[in-house]
Amino acid sequence: MEHVANVFVQVVEKPERKVIIKRGKTAKEYWSYCQEVGCDVWGILTSMKSLCGEPVCMWLPEKYRKPNTSEYVQGVEVTMDYTGIIPDGFDVITLPAAKYLMFQGEPFKEEDYCQAIEALQLAMERYDPSTIGYTWDKTNPRIQLEPRGERGYIELRAVR
Repeated sequence: MEHVANVFVQVVEKPERKVIIKRGKTAKEYWSYCQEVGCDVWGILTSMKSLCGEPVCMWLPEKYRKPNTSEYVQGVEVTMDYTGIIPDGFDVITLPAAKYLMFQGEPFKEEDYCQAIEALQLAMERYDPSTIGYTWDKTNPRIQLEPRGERGYIELRAVR
């Protein structure tokens, strides 16, 4: 083994919250999403105040999808009492309080972001949450944060 990458795992509790999202049509990941909705969505989302301090990308379970819309969306988590502006073409969904396992990879060079994402996603697929008393909760979205090299790649998967 030439290089072993560390993946840090911690339990994160998310409160009940609203998420202001922009839906795609058939996207299952970032690149196809950008082709469908354009890249200006991220700029809109970063201008909004978020519960976690930054926008999120999500893979929505079926119950949160509208007919003929994508599994993959981008959005911003806000409080349940949010009364601010909802940008044109965006929807609001409500997510329940939930526990997540946050997987965070090592910092990476920006040009290596694809490898960082793939390595972390492989580690998540191999991870067995029963070793810490949980099972995967597929009723809640999987969450992706912006891949930023200085902090490492981060994804969250719901558990119960």
